[in-house]
Amino acid sequence: MIEKKRSQKLKRLLSVQRHIERMAENDLAETSRQRVEVNAAMDDVILALGSMDPVHHAFSQNYADRFGRLTIKDQQLTGMQQIHEMRLARERAKGDRFEEGMQEALDAERREADDNAVYDVIDQQFATPASSKLQKP
Repeated sequence: MIEKKRSQKLKRLLSVQRHIERMAENDLAETSRQRVEVNAAMDDVILALGSMDPVHHAFSQNYADRFGRLTIKDQQLTGMQQIHEMRLARERAKGDRFEEGMQEALDAERREADDNAVYDVIDQQFATPASSKLQKP
């Protein structure tokens, strides 16, 4: 009975861990999406800086400042993305360990149930002849 409770607890923990893993995946996806947006903005600023349109020349310092800020933001997002990747790998490994533990607990429960069934059959075999011997005299 204790082993059964253990597998049920591990199953609940596995469910929670997989949810945490999905949250880490979502965080990583959001950071990746933000990086794509920042890179697109950087490309737009580069195009504006390289443009021959006189309107863009008037704002070239603003574009350069914006490009500098976008570069810093991209570096920050790159660092965050690496952190999220490490977190995701860690959470996935935890989930895998819980799953292995749950499978081991389920196997132990099955073995215990099989052993108990065999012991019950053995007890019945020994109990039946003894009770018939007691009834004969």
